[in-house]
Amino acid sequence: MASDKTNVMRVLEQHRIAYTAHTYPHGKEAVDGVSVAQLLGQDPAQVFKTLVARGRSGGCYVFVIPVACELDLKKAAKAAGEKSVELVHVKELLGLTGYVRGGCSPVGMKKAFPTVFDESVHAVSTVMVSAGKIGWQIECAPSDLLELTRAATAPLTLDQ
Repeated sequence: MASDKTNVMRVLEQHRIAYTAHTYPHGKEAVDGVSVAQLLGQDPAQVFKTLVARGRSGGCYVFVIPVACELDLKKAAKAAGEKSVELVHVKELLGLTGYVRGGCSPVGMKKAFPTVFDESVHAVSTVMVSAGKIGWQIECAPSDLLELTRAATAPLTLDQ
């Protein structure tokens, strides 16, 4: 099983963070997050997706929100201290982060970008994020993930 370890898992182990790895069946394409939650039998409120945006200043930011929610770009800009933010194009993702769409994790990116989790992360006992590879998720304590990624929390989603 050691060869199945992703970079995300290695980073968590380096920092002695307890986690549980989960896998789900998938094809070549990314599976939407709600489907991932269903495949894993998890509450979508506990499964978070990682989005990368660029601020008007040119800086990149990472926003981590529940899979069933949509990022509110105005709230994201406010949380980042920017006038506005736009999601980066999918073609830029690998070069910026080292991850592909559907396998993007807030842990272990090529560069540590300012990271903000949706404040709802405080309401869950464990949080799941991508393990850096399509078909793989890691589950751990929100406080460990926030500390490791030096993340802030803020309201980030469109009001449902």
